[in-house]
Amino acid sequence: MMVIRKKNTDALSVQHPYLKFTATITNGCQRRTSFLRSLQTAPTATRHFQHPSARAVARSPLGDKPTGMATMGVVRACAPPAAAPTAPSADAAKRKPSRSARVLVLGGAGRLRPDLNILVGDRNREKGESFAAKLGEKSEFVQVEIRNASMLEKALQGVDLVVHTAGPFQRAEECTVLQAAISTKTAYIDVCDDTDYSWRANSFHEQAKAAGIPAITTAGIYPGVSNVMAAELVRAARSENGEPERLRFFYYTAGTGGAGPTILTTSFLLLGEDVIAYNKGEEIKLKPYSGAMTIDFGKGVRKKNVYLLNLPEVKSAFKILGVPTVNARFGTAPFFWNWGMQAFANLLPAEFLRDKVKVQKLYKSVDPLVRAIDGIAGERVSMRVDLDCSNGRNTIGLFTHKKLSVSVGFATAAFALAVLEGNTQPGVWFPEEPEGIAIEARKLLLERASQGTSNFVMNKPSWMVETDPKEVGLGIYV
Repeated sequence: MMVIRKKNTDALSVQHPYLKFTATITNGCQRRTSFLRSLQTAPTATRHFQHPSARAVARSPLGDKPTGMATMGVVRACAPPAAAPTAPSADAAKRKPSRSARVLVLGGAGRLRPDLNILVGDRNREKGESFAAKLGEKSEFVQVEIRNASMLEKALQGVDLVVHTAGPFQRAEECTVLQAAISTKTAYIDVCDDTDYSWRANSFHEQAKAAGIPAITTAGIYPGVSNVMAAELVRAARSENGEPERLRFFYYTAGTGGAGPTILTTSFLLLGEDVIAYNKGEEIKLKPYSGAMTIDFGKGVRKKNVYLLNLPEVKSAFKILGVPTVNARFGTAPFFWNWGMQAFANLLPAEFLRDKVKVQKLYKSVDPLVRAIDGIAGERVSMRVDLDCSNGRNTIGLFTHKKLSVSVGFATAAFALAVLEGNTQPGVWFPEEPEGIAIEARKLLLERASQGTSNFVMNKPSWMVETDPKEVGLGIYV
């Protein structure tokens, strides 16, 4: 997990140079990296934006083995170079701290070192201290165990935001980090990708509201950014008198997306769950990794096969956005990984796939091969959200990035900044709820999250982004 101590924000106007800072936080879906800060020169005139100055505390184990806590990874928190933030609401402005960060930018060729302190938390002191040392003078190590409530509460004293990324979240029976955040009155987000865990977190809504704590669950890339994309598609459709009838989430990641053991373990655990989907308002249960479809993800990815999985955005979108038909599919590459996933889902008992210990042993048996193939497959990620309406309106949102390990960092940081800037009301929310991310703040969140994408479009008909490649066999297109 990651904890952020935030001093305050201050409107900053810079002539020519624009500020970009990159913060490392933890995520099981990302590789390790150092904390980077850079100053870049903008090609145009004055840039205006809010500069959030924060103290960050990153917590997660640094080992390669899944231990119930995530490995270190990258989350890049950047002010977008070309867009000014949406003006905050009056309530949000009231929640902004009174003290302001002071940032001095000289010219455009130097290095910026904002007041960011990163505290690395881990059970392994040797690895934790080694990693903290690489982050620089303003970083330090704190030994912590996320299942130990007293250790968590001690670590959260004086902290403004905790970002919980210690997955996998599947089969986790308690929300210890969220409970500690509520107890210490610390704002909270997580990158949960499990339906049961997300709704368990949501059950603490009234407690968080009473404590005055803003919290968002499933605030990563998918789910997370994909939820906000869906919410914006639905809002745009209804503004033009269209009634949404069907919402579909399609995801593609090459190999493990540079994530390694955590995403592999998560995928295997999901194969042990019935897929919950909705058809014309009725909940239905489907077999995991069934219902194959070929989806065009546009330039850079093209057509890929995707399969049904039990993902939390399906239930939250159905209940919150009010779309009667909702489902989600996922696919990977090379194509034979999909065959392997189908084989596991069909041949292994569900009880086996629901057992974390057995699944971790399974992952270890295939990990060497997966790592070897990952070096060839790359880690490109693409999300496509399709909305069909009763008036014949059909629109999509498309998001493609060449590196999942980088993109998920931008996505999580975008949610963290939104909370720090006062765009989330007290309570535990899903990303598509306007109380979670204010409607007027969604545009900026998507701009921040989509940095570095090779393809990002919203509210377009599918034919404007689809390709028409020829299939040469075995699911390979040219």
